[in-house]
Amino acid sequence: MSAAQTVPAPGAPAPGAAGEPSAAASVPPRLAGARRFVRAFLHRPSGVAGLSILLLFVVLALVAPAFIGPDQLDVTKVNGPLLTAPSGSYPLGTDQAGRSVLLLLIWGSRESLQIGVIATVLTVVFGSAVGIVAGHYGGLVGRALMHVTDWFIALPSLPLAISLAAVLGQGSTSITIAIAVTSWTATARLVRAQTLAVEARPFVERARALGAGNGQIMLRQVLPNVMPLILVSSTLTVASALLSEATLTFLGLGSPTDVTWGQMIHDAFFGGAFTADAWWYLLPPGLAILAVVLGFTLTGRAVEHVLDPRMENKR
Repeated sequence: MSAAQTVPAPGAPAPGAAGEPSAAASVPPRLAGARRFVRAFLHRPSGVAGLSILLLFVVLALVAPAFIGPDQLDVTKVNGPLLTAPSGSYPLGTDQAGRSVLLLLIWGSRESLQIGVIATVLTVVFGSAVGIVAGHYGGLVGRALMHVTDWFIALPSLPLAISLAAVLGQGSTSITIAIAVTSWTATARLVRAQTLAVEARPFVERARALGAGNGQIMLRQVLPNVMPLILVSSTLTVASALLSEATLTFLGLGSPTDVTWGQMIHDAFFGGAFTADAWWYLLPPGLAILAVVLGFTLTGRAVEHVLDPRMENKR
């Protein structure tokens, strides 16, 4: 043996041996899974486009109070020209009260997105709870919950939402509650079906054998496995909630003092925009609703394909 050669000390692991922790092994499993999800999502151009649209509107909604004051939205304090066409001073023209349509559009994103997100959270939380409980317990409890779900499905959602919003009174709160009450059934049925599939897996049986209670099984075994489905359902439910908010507000169930995209369409329709050919007042809120709904739909579909690669073979 030459002097240039070295002999490892006794008991020391050889270079590259299995005992030496690798860089990949040091990454927590959840972080590694998140990285794989991000990489797979970025490889879907439609999902990236949808997420970019949503980020644009979210940023506009967040920074709106920095450059839009209450005086610019108050019909009693503005003094701009009435229903004027787009110009340098007013890029999207003005409404029948002299307010800038561009400022109304940006501020309306705050109210519309807030109603859509809150209604979706209520819908997903309640629907997921009903679906998990019905799928876990089954029997009389499961059948009773599913009968209630089927009863809500049988009712026409739009007339029911209109009735609830009318009873609760005008405003964003009543519209949010009306949307949540009429939208949770689809989530409940999807989550129940997934819960039944998860409950049949061996690890749930092992948890029962080890003495896990019903609450532990639902929260620690079932919920993490149905969470991807809940996430996909949430992104698609927001789009539906935004359309429902615009519909209910257009029908006059929103507060006249609130600035939402649906309220803008309502004010334009009943404020003479059609007769005055004020297309600049009608098109922007409708296109904004279309863009956000498209963004949530593209993002939701991309997330669905990433979480369930088998969807590629079903197309």
